[in-house]
Amino acid sequence: MKVSEGRKPVFGGCFNTIDPRYLDMFASVSGNRVSVYKCEPGGATSVVQLFLDENKEESFYTVAWMRGQHGRPLLAASGSSGVIRIIDCWRERVVHSFIGHGGSVNEVRVHPSHPALLLSAGKDESLRLWNTETGVCVAIMSGTDGHRNEVLSADFHPGDEAIIASCGMDSSIRVWSLRECWHVVDQSGSWTDLPSKFPTKLLQYPLYVVCDVHTNYIDCLRWYGDFILTKSVDNEVILWRWCHKPATEPGSTHPADGTLDILQRYPVPECGFWFIKFDLDLTANIMAIGNCVGKVYVYDLQSSPPILLSTLSRKDCKTQIRQTAVSHDGRIIMSCDDDGWLWRWDLVTTHD
Repeated sequence: MKVSEGRKPVFGGCFNTIDPRYLDMFASVSGNRVSVYKCEPGGATSVVQLFLDENKEESFYTVAWMRGQHGRPLLAASGSSGVIRIIDCWRERVVHSFIGHGGSVNEVRVHPSHPALLLSAGKDESLRLWNTETGVCVAIMSGTDGHRNEVLSADFHPGDEAIIASCGMDSSIRVWSLRECWHVVDQSGSWTDLPSKFPTKLLQYPLYVVCDVHTNYIDCLRWYGDFILTKSVDNEVILWRWCHKPATEPGSTHPADGTLDILQRYPVPECGFWFIKFDLDLTANIMAIGNCVGKVYVYDLQSSPPILLSTLSRKDCKTQIRQTAVSHDGRIIMSCDDDGWLWRWDLVTTHD
């Protein structure tokens, strides 16, 4: 099934995988519009809500579901303006507008165990951590040993609340630790003064830096347990293991030397452009990624060597797939393309 979002590219989309009540909800962003859909049984998709940003020139690139106080479903959306909108879907209004990035925001991600924490990756070479309940900027990751060009993607470690990974146009991947400043994270949740007075922590030194996985822009990154999946413009997704070594000098603030092991490569033909993002299901069993000619490749992440489960395509979809999103149980895949269409694919179980 396909759904029209208009004539503007749909750069981002995601399922709500953090609230069991809304697992069938899907959000997408196109131009200055945020759309919420319900994925009905049998393949139907219905519009639930539409939000138009007050800035008509806004072009949203990214969206993420959050859970607010009293269980309210929230959406975080951002893009070309660099302003991060926090939308309360119950009250149908914007409840926060975070301003801090000195350029566009390329991706927002929500902490898996602390749903009020939002991570943003920006054109200004920085990552910012926000507390969406109190409206404060908790930490900024940038500076001396930070990224040297746009940060295109980032993700929270699924099992270690203090670890973040990021990647960008400088062809590097950086792993950051919030452990030494976690007291600031805790403080952000009970802050009652003006957000501008919060003692935001500046982190300039990541734990680990590597530039050897890819040789061009790295536009998508996701943790896979303790391993990392990354994609560049070289027609493949790479699964690799980062090996952090303690600093040789006590008290050293600079990133320690480290090594990496390439574990697997997942071929994605005709995927030589950037800003094409993949997604995993909630239990990380499958990965879905689109390409430049409208195809979506679905891989089994539990197998070695890689097994391509399916190649999804339609004759009327020939343009670049910007984002794929996988439902919590892997039974629905949504893809967003440059022509303003959303495409829905459903797993069909056959019985012998």
